[in-house]
Formats: sequence, C-alpha cells, structure tokens
Amino acid sequence: MKKIALCAAALIATLPVAGYAQDADTSATTEATAPDGTPAFGIEPYFGIMGGYDSYDKRSEFGSPRGGKMNGALIQGVAGVNVPLGPVFVGAEGNVAKGFGDIDWEYGVKGRVGARAGDSGMIYASAGHEWVNGKRAYSDQKDWIYGVGVEVGPKDIGLGGVTGNGGLRLRFEVDTYDFDSIRPMAGVVAHF
Repeated sequence: MKKIALCAAALIATLPVAGYAQDADTSATTEATAPDGTPAFGIEPYFGIMGGYDSYDKRSEFGSPRGGKMNGALIQGVAGVNVPLGPVFVGAEGNVAKGFGDIDWEYGVKGRVGARAGDSGMIYASAGHEWVNGKRAYSDQKDWIYGVGVEVGPKDIGLGGVTGNGGLRLRFEVDTYDFDSIRPMAGVVAHF
C-alpha cells in the first residue's frame, strides 16, 4: 500500500511540472522579432568591402613634413558581428585598409551600437582604436577613431525579393581619427 501511495504522490507532484513544461514550449514558439523579421536576439556575422578617402589636418599628430596634409584613397575590408537586442544592436568590427597617396595601411577594431531602421537597414555609432601607417615621410601613429553610419538593405530600396533579410546591404559611414581627419567610406556588406 505504501508503494501505491508513494507512486500516486510522485505522479501528482509531477503534474504541475508537466503542465508548466507544456506552457513553456508553447511560449517558445512565439519568438520575438526585430523590425526586419529576423530573430530579436542572436548573433549576426558579416563581412564587406568599402572604398573611400582619408584626409588629415595639417595640425594632426602626423605633421606636415612635405608642407601639405596627409591624405589618400582607401580600399578596406571589414568583418564583424552584431548582437541584436530587439530593435537595437551592439557589435564589434575589425578593418584592414590599403591606402594610396600618403597612407600605406590602416587597420583597427571598434565597437558599434545602433538601431535597426526600416525592413533591413541600420543606423549606428562606433568607436575604437585605429593604427595608421604613413609613407612619404609621414610617421606611423595610433589613436581613437569615432564614426557614424547607415546600412540600407534591399527591402529599403525596393528590392525586397532579391536577397531577403540577410544578404547584401549598402553601407555609408563617416569616421574621424581623433578628430584630426575626415574619412567618408561607402561599400557593400554581406550579412549572414
């Protein structure tokens, strides 16, 4: 009789737990989503290629050994990861840029924070550390870099069925190296 009573007590004790597990399973199917329909929480890696121009002030830490200011065109590769938190996101990104003119190489790392905009776009601010290798008598330096940018996805420009929520986005950003330069860049970024 004791065995039957213990089994019945154990069965009764597990009923609320089983009912709770069922409720938990049904709530898991209604996942929160971001404005573009992707999951609101997760990890979104990306990479891209950009081009632009970097122009430094004469009074910058690079000086003006040739009587002018350091400047040059850039071709840059970027790779990073975004962590969506509902309608906002945080992320980290690395970059390597080959320079032309007075700039040999630029490379760095920065953090990003921003908001998702429209169906597949983003607006963000960034800050990090950048290393710049000069040439033609300009020195090598490292300092903080700050920037703002926007990414526009295919849905935002009327091409919704082309790549879906992931895929290619156009990026436009402007950075400044310790408020001594202006660095507009544009390119294509692939999210997956």
